[in-house]
Amino acid sequence: MKLATLEAVLAAQARGERAAILTDLADGRQALVVGGEVLGMPTLGESERALAMAAVASGRSRLVETAGERLFIQVVAPPPRLILVGAVHIAEVLAPMAALAGWSAIIIDPRQRWRQRGGFAGCHVVGDWPDTALAALAPDAETAVVTLTHDPKLDDPALLAALASPAFYVGALGSRRTHGARLARLAAAGVAEAARARLHAPVGLAIGALTPAEIAVSILAEIIAVRRGALATGGGG
Repeated sequence: MKLATLEAVLAAQARGERAAILTDLADGRQALVVGGEVLGMPTLGESERALAMAAVASGRSRLVETAGERLFIQVVAPPPRLILVGAVHIAEVLAPMAALAGWSAIIIDPRQRWRQRGGFAGCHVVGDWPDTALAALAPDAETAVVTLTHDPKLDDPALLAALASPAFYVGALGSRRTHGARLARLAAAGVAEAARARLHAPVGLAIGALTPAEIAVSILAEIIAVRRGALATGGGG
């Protein structure tokens, strides 16, 4: 890979963008397609560009044949993000577990004594109020948001922001009774029924989890299942 291509890939990742590296398997020539622009291979045709953009949209690398050429399209993407609201015991297990699975874990909690308990080494910890933090983080289609505090003053602002975003998964910890009250508050705040139906609550797969670690497993498993299309995106609303 040429230095200019590598620098462009790293810049795209820093911006949170996906890119596609096209390699001509006959002669090793490469091109980078990012944001519809092409770097390298000035003769790259519209069909090849369209194939690259389709691969970027799907997030999956692929081998293609077009116009008598064999091209390998490698999709390069920033890691998906898991935003956790609440620096609680479950988050202490869930954040490093998500990191091991290739996610970028972010913890939001304005409560200083919770943030400084020492269980979030290597994680990005944000001390702003949840709605302010989420406005800055700008959840996208590769972002999951989970609220864990049981405190409506913290969870509700986060859910309002997350449900108004393209986040592919929004979940909230709590019992079914707690969730019923939560849905009523969201409705009173003007959240449409379709948006409320996106909320996964009680969060996590129903595996009988009891401990913080087991609950973390159930949450991450559900998030992965939704992202991979193995589970419906609608929640328990």
